[in-house]
Amino acid sequence: MEQEVEGLAATSGTERAVLIIFALSGFSALVYQVAWQRCLFRLYGINVEAVTVVVTAFMLGLGLGSLLGGRLSVDRRRDRLRLFALVETGIGVFGLLSLPLFARVGAATLAAPPLVTALITFALLLLPTLLMGSTLPLLTAYLVDRSGNVGRSVGSLYFVNTIGSAAASVLVVVALLPLLGLQGAVIAAALGNFAVASIALRLRRGSARR
Repeated sequence: MEQEVEGLAATSGTERAVLIIFALSGFSALVYQVAWQRCLFRLYGINVEAVTVVVTAFMLGLGLGSLLGGRLSVDRRRDRLRLFALVETGIGVFGLLSLPLFARVGAATLAAPPLVTALITFALLLLPTLLMGSTLPLLTAYLVDRSGNVGRSVGSLYFVNTIGSAAASVLVVVALLPLLGLQGAVIAAALGNFAVASIALRLRRGSARR
């Protein structure tokens, strides 16, 4: 952890802003995970199989998204911050639509066999988790281009994203869900995504002027 803190201290103003928005991105992602798990458990019940399917869908989607983001980030012709902003916007839009979508799909498949239910859950979570997983490679490539330091870039991004997720894991249960409810918490997470996208685009314009 000391190395990550030292890395943060050594970053420029633009790099610090990137780390801050990635922490907020991690916060929103964890809010979604908790909210979507609760929504899907309401629809399909809470049991070992349901928990396994939801967690596996998240992990698989994040892993595949990381591969996708890695493929996109290696092309230097691509604007990484712009792609990141588009991804965050996509996550936010899906977030706003997610609970009504889950409710409609769940109502239509309540009597479906377990295997069909598992596949539907995978399908529902695949797009947003793919997008979430692609964010780290995109920002890593951007920071490496600026600093030339792969280890510091990856370590700092992981560090702040974990901090954001950890904060969300507490606040979503203590404050967001009790005060805003499930839909309100998801809306708050989506607003976080839109704020992250807006800041990323401002950083992009600021970098282009230099």
